[in-house]
Amino acid sequence: MLTPRTAGGADGLRVGAAAADLEADDSMIIAGGIEGGRVKGQEGKLRCVAVVIEKDEARVAIVACDVLMLTRRSLDPVMAEIQQRFGIPPSHTLINCTHTHHAPSTMKVHDYGPDEVFTRRVQEGIVRAVGDAFSNRTDARLFFQLGEERSVGQNSRVLLDDGRTFWIGPRTNFVRPTGPFDPELPVFAFRDSADRLQALMFNHSTHTIGARTPGRRSPSIYGMAAQELEAQLGGTVAFLEGASGSTHNLDLTGNECVERIKTAVFATLNRSTPREIRRLSARKSPLKFRVRHFDEAAEEAAVQGYCRKYAPAGAPVIERVFRAMREELRPAQGEERETWVQAIRIGDIALVGVPAEYFTQLGIDIKNRSPFRYTYVAELANDWIGYLPNLEAHKLGGYQVWTGLQSYTEPGTGERIADEAIRLLNELIREEP
Repeated sequence: MLTPRTAGGADGLRVGAAAADLEADDSMIIAGGIEGGRVKGQEGKLRCVAVVIEKDEARVAIVACDVLMLTRRSLDPVMAEIQQRFGIPPSHTLINCTHTHHAPSTMKVHDYGPDEVFTRRVQEGIVRAVGDAFSNRTDARLFFQLGEERSVGQNSRVLLDDGRTFWIGPRTNFVRPTGPFDPELPVFAFRDSADRLQALMFNHSTHTIGARTPGRRSPSIYGMAAQELEAQLGGTVAFLEGASGSTHNLDLTGNECVERIKTAVFATLNRSTPREIRRLSARKSPLKFRVRHFDEAAEEAAVQGYCRKYAPAGAPVIERVFRAMREELRPAQGEERETWVQAIRIGDIALVGVPAEYFTQLGIDIKNRSPFRYTYVAELANDWIGYLPNLEAHKLGGYQVWTGLQSYTEPGTGERIADEAIRLLNELIREEP
């Protein structure tokens, strides 16, 4: 039983939350694999969940979408519409993808592209969710607590005894993890003046793979946990995917993951305490990066060497797909492109939005360098530019750094994004009266 709370709205905070359901069907290609997948039926809902936070003259929208990822091609027009209709500028809008591997495709990766009908529905769903949240604003108060969940995920880029880095296949020759796991699980609970839960957001850093019932569309482990918590607690519950490019669940069933996540969120919520929100603000800055140069023979050898040893049945398909992706990227080598880095301040808590499958080590680095005691990373935010490993991970190789549409930026891009995030956080902290 949740303990009674202090009445909301004491520091001038107003909050609204809403979810928009996304219609999908069995004809749609499922993203997340080397080849486009097919499923029958669906568990739970695929949704866009929005939380609009307002204090004084500042207004922020935080949106979580149950899709693998979205690029600027889809998101820039949505940001513009949100600004036009609700007065929330792109700098103050964070759109995070939960990274479920069990939803229709919304971008081009490996050997399939977006389902255009579903992608349009996601765009419309984002705007609809923000609009409904905007209309639902009410006086509220933030209750916050930092919890943890250590068992659902682990560093999945494990060193094998032949010097390779694990991706798929047998797991009998593990030597050690090549990076950290981040167990932090912050919970943000917004309650109204009658102590009703209006919105809850939580953040964790493990790949969103696994369903209660395999072979169906699903918001996956975090999305199912969010929806089941919502039915139990009331209000609207959103999950923000953390820096999980190097972190997966390797051992548990999807069903067990959902139960453990729910338990951890509920326990953390019950320990949450009121937080004064003295300031609400945000920054978003463009960051230029380049498509990497690559050696075709070396890339071919890396894919062949791993797949023929550890995934021989799938090797011909995987090799073909990576060959085709490199062919597409070859003329773009050295090309300059632009993405976004974002930081949002909610009182003494900061959210950082990064546009990639961001390696956990880089997310931890941002947390450690941040001037805010409580800092959390939302990956796949506002854009998607593939996996972003740290420099040491680039040297180790493995699937996440094989050149392809899933990994094409030059080494060091991940560190540059971290540096830019710290610059923005320092700007935000200097606003303190």
